[in-house]
Amino acid sequence: MAKQGEIDYLDNLGAGGREHAFNKPFSDTNCGQYLLDLGTIMKLMPPAPAKVLDLGIGSGWTSCFFALNGYTVVGQDIAPEMIKLAEDNRSRYLVQSRLDLIVSDYESLPANEDFDVAIFYDCLHHCEDELQALKAVCKALKPGGLLITAEPGLGHSKSPGSVEAMLKYGVNERDMPPRLIIETGILAGFSAYRVFKRSFAPDSPYDTMQLLRLLLGAIKNRFLAMNSHPSFLNDSNFVVLVK
Repeated sequence: MAKQGEIDYLDNLGAGGREHAFNKPFSDTNCGQYLLDLGTIMKLMPPAPAKVLDLGIGSGWTSCFFALNGYTVVGQDIAPEMIKLAEDNRSRYLVQSRLDLIVSDYESLPANEDFDVAIFYDCLHHCEDELQALKAVCKALKPGGLLITAEPGLGHSKSPGSVEAMLKYGVNERDMPPRLIIETGILAGFSAYRVFKRSFAPDSPYDTMQLLRLLLGAIKNRFLAMNSHPSFLNDSNFVVLVK
């Protein structure tokens, strides 16, 4: 099953993969994208010291960065070995007082109206049941709380890297475009949504004018209305759902 593949993923990567995971984002060739994404997510979050539920955290670097920025954070992952790495990162970044870590399935979280904001950063597409996942997160949020997602769009599941990961490690690699997140989020109990352009998204070609437009949009930090930009519903963009 895919969940067992996620649990065993770190062990299956071997020593080199473990070291790479521990040192993210700086060990990864996509470091610039990761840092840009995290900066955008922080701009969309309520101000610190809001309480954050960080989901599917892997080695925990995102949770550590949120804690360093003054947030009170609970980081979740289904894999005990990933949480052990996250504990080591928590010590490395000296954020023990602001970061709790739990081994849990995000499709069945125990929390109830505990959090101001929840984050799915590049992990919801590993789920087996997105409706159960979004229901659990909606329940975990306080009234008016936010869920912020950054997930791969259409075509991700058929990319060579995704196909290889599914065959080699037994994990889920699904398309998780904004359209699916929003439609499922409404069914899960969220009441409103926005889509925000993900600048310099992976595997996207850019010409000079396109770069300029994206930079101007990022500087202005504008939310983009879904119905006026329907292509955003299929691309890898940020989605903000409001409980």
